[in-house]
Amino acid sequence: MLKQNKHMWRVSVLTLFPDMFPGPLGQSLAGKALHAGLWALEPTDIRAQATDKHRSVDDTPAGGGPGMVMRADVLARAIDAVAPEGDPRPRLLMSPRGMPLTQSRVQALAEGPGAVILCGRFEGVDERTIAARGLTEVSIGDYVLSGGEIGALVLIDACVRLLPGVMGKEASGLEESFAAGLLEYPHYTRPAEFEGLTIPEVLVSGDHAKVGRWRREQAEKLTRERRPDLWASYLAKSRKPAPEG
Repeated sequence: MLKQNKHMWRVSVLTLFPDMFPGPLGQSLAGKALHAGLWALEPTDIRAQATDKHRSVDDTPAGGGPGMVMRADVLARAIDAVAPEGDPRPRLLMSPRGMPLTQSRVQALAEGPGAVILCGRFEGVDERTIAARGLTEVSIGDYVLSGGEIGALVLIDACVRLLPGVMGKEASGLEESFAAGLLEYPHYTRPAEFEGLTIPEVLVSGDHAKVGRWRREQAEKLTRERRPDLWASYLAKSRKPAPEG
């Protein structure tokens, strides 16, 4: 087992299904970085903190209604076991009602010490857990999943790829979607012609200034057409006048 560096980016995942981890995080860039000791993953079974013979982690919702709710006492013990007082890592709860996970939030998390991530199940978690343990709710989109594990995988992957030494070229993360508030420009490579479609002339011109302008124009065009919300934010931040028509 690799010896952990105290400054290593470290994520603890609290889940009812620890075997879901590392899952895809054990492959590709994230997997190579994990095996190289560039970050650490600690999946923990919440049921280990249950105290009854059935290892119960949930109960019926107060006030009635369908489904079950994860118990505050069990979850609190699980959180305290992996993140005792003084642990500087943010405590996150994957939840469809959370604030959206954006590239800027990912960047901030990647620059920190790591994270403690609680993956909810059933109808959700007892609200007192969120208050008592200072959980920040995070959403990966406006839809509902069976549990928080897939969301946690998404969040972790987005952070890990930004850690120093993970991506081959540090510049790779500087020109992709959302990095500058825009969607990424189109990419091309060999062959020069594919089914009658050719690479835009400017990209084979050798003029780096023209290439840069073309890429910026394409990024702006795609963002304007596909994500008017991002485009409006970009215009506001850059104080750039909207194009006519």
